[in-house]
Amino acid sequence: MTAPLLTAAAVDEAAALLAGVLPPTPLHRSERLSAATGADVWLKREDLQPVRSYKLRGAFTLIAHLSEEQRAKGVVAASAGNHAQGVAFAGQRLGVKARIYLPRNTPRQKRDRVAALGGDMVNVIVTGEVYDDAARAAAADAAESGAVVVPAFDALDTMAGQGTVAVEIARQLGRTPDLVTVPVGGGGLLGGMATWMAAHSSSTRLVGVEPEDAASMAAALAAGAPVDLETVSPFVDGAAVRRAGDLTHAAVAATGTELTSVAEGAICVEMLAMYQTDGIIAEPAGAMATTVLADLDITPGSTVVAVVSGGNNDVSRYAEIVERALIHEGRKHYFLVDFPQEPGALRRFLDEVLGPDDDIAYFEYVKRSNRETGPALVGLELGHPRDLLPLLARMETSPLTIERVDPGSPLFRFIG
Repeated sequence: MTAPLLTAAAVDEAAALLAGVLPPTPLHRSERLSAATGADVWLKREDLQPVRSYKLRGAFTLIAHLSEEQRAKGVVAASAGNHAQGVAFAGQRLGVKARIYLPRNTPRQKRDRVAALGGDMVNVIVTGEVYDDAARAAAADAAESGAVVVPAFDALDTMAGQGTVAVEIARQLGRTPDLVTVPVGGGGLLGGMATWMAAHSSSTRLVGVEPEDAASMAAALAAGAPVDLETVSPFVDGAAVRRAGDLTHAAVAATGTELTSVAEGAICVEMLAMYQTDGIIAEPAGAMATTVLADLDITPGSTVVAVVSGGNNDVSRYAEIVERALIHEGRKHYFLVDFPQEPGALRRFLDEVLGPDDDIAYFEYVKRSNRETGPALVGLELGHPRDLLPLLARMETSPLTIERVDPGSPLFRFIG
């Protein structure tokens, strides 16, 4: 059975509905990215929504369209955090009780915000490892209770509401953008925007951006239908979706929208740049649309819009983000060093192996014993990525036994 397609008219209707509830989010010019690309780059700041993400648009649109009988039975939803906040906000504003299922990888900051936004209208339930596990729990709840499921992406009303981002961009920019980049999880935002832009801004190049380790929409397009990914990395929690939606896939496929992906490490580098240079606190999914600009062929002087989809990042994650960024940039590396159990061994390592700008960022003996040597796990932060080859050359000539820990090894997953 062919999935029904969203219409541009439905997106326009959602825009009219939301205009009376939510002010448009700002469209800010990025001096940093404009200078880096040679283009005129603008950021659509969905991180400045009341719930700090675009998800509010879809949740409010769907719940507002429920009948009185449906509202009386309440709603259930599954989310990695942002959609949950949208449902909580909409439920509180519209007087509809909601039970919201969150996967365990949802940051604490998002969980707390869901509860605060919904107040006594929401009940938060944490279950499952990723979004799809929470979605199954929500579906079971709805089947038993009769509550209405508010999908995070795979519903026409949800897609219509999320697609209103495109309507606002067109009104605020005052001209047709040459390129728009959009983050992709389940595909609701991309499907909604692609549908409206195909009707009103067909000359614009629209690029959907997925995490490399959770590219469910690309898999759906390749297979001709949504498929389950074997593994999904939970790091980009706002886009860690195992299976794209039927309706969202249909919308993306019908519009012929371009897809690409970005590495988690590159996302971390961009998150830090946004924070340190632009003063923007973006979550991993929220930084994907700007991360990809470094990889695209962009015409100098063209008009580019990147959707900063969310800013619900738990501050406790920044240590991990810095670590991933350093590794991605080639500035941090790990080694197993077999040190002689004698005075001065570490001093010789510092003097003979390390370069003048290299620092020991991590040091821990893997195993202590009475043997003549003892292995230690050593993390080195280099002054510049180009310092790696001279470092490896000095290690080759050192009398110490030194083994590099490859980023693809099982051990690296515990430290990197």
